[in-house]
Amino acid sequence: MVATIDVSLLRAGDPGDAVAHAIDRACRDNGFFAITGHGIPLALSDELERVSREFFALPEATKLEIAMARAGRRWRGFFPVGGELTSGQPDQKEGVYFGRELPAEDPRVVAGVPLHGPNLWPSREMEATVLAWIAATAEVAALVMTAIARALGLQADYFATTCMQDPTLLFRIFHYPPTSGDAWGVGEHTDYGILTLLLQDQVGGLEVKSRGEWIAIPPERGAIVCNIGDMLDRMTGGVYRSTPHRVRNVSGRERYSFPLFFDPSWDARVTRVPGAPEPEQHSDAVARWDKASVHAFDGTWGDYLMGKIARVFPALFEATTS
Repeated sequence: MVATIDVSLLRAGDPGDAVAHAIDRACRDNGFFAITGHGIPLALSDELERVSREFFALPEATKLEIAMARAGRRWRGFFPVGGELTSGQPDQKEGVYFGRELPAEDPRVVAGVPLHGPNLWPSREMEATVLAWIAATAEVAALVMTAIARALGLQADYFATTCMQDPTLLFRIFHYPPTSGDAWGVGEHTDYGILTLLLQDQVGGLEVKSRGEWIAIPPERGAIVCNIGDMLDRMTGGVYRSTPHRVRNVSGRERYSFPLFFDPSWDARVTRVPGAPEPEQHSDAVARWDKASVHAFDGTWGDYLMGKIARVFPALFEATTS
């Protein structure tokens, strides 16, 4: 089981020492925890699930009207089942990618910075609901990061004033059709950035690798699952480890999940926080699912993310960089 942590004290303006201690223990234990008391209304999460079910019930030809290929380097829009790879294997899920909504005249959009620009919206209803969800969860994520900073012995605003002054916000809606046997909705992987906030529906199927064993993370209505990614692993010198996880939907029902990735500023160079130990790159690579040390990388967050995307959507990456 993973810890469930009430973060309402953070919302009330409490310094959050008790919350920080609980999050620190969870990050050292298995890198996953659930939060309650976050203040996001159930009505908003219910509306998000409703509009998502309506979208994925559409004919595939209709969904492909907002296909990712139409967005080019922005990497926004719909992909069909099997269109995304994990460890080179097609995932048994379909999804829609969204990001921070930026107007065409934004300097980053004008410059053609990847993953920046306007979204592809299937409806105004989806647009309003998704943007409200991104805003609400990003606010909660920023609060959780203040507790993580305190857990590491840093000022509460450490991340907000260093590598996350302009955080990269990416949001996904995933639909997992029922599968059987060895067909994975998404295979073993770690998240790439700093913090993921995940809303699950009530079907389940998420598993986390903890101390060499896979454990289920059952859904809890009103709770949001948090997990740390490769960049927080890198920043802490491996004290906090980005934990492998996977999904298989053998429930016989449709499964939906809604992850928000709250990550570094695009141009940030992610370095160790004060007091973090020197990591051992070889042992890190040997222990990781992809055999690639997060501590050996040299570049910006954007560089790291683009390298990962090239493996997840190879055909799309080649089409937009050729």
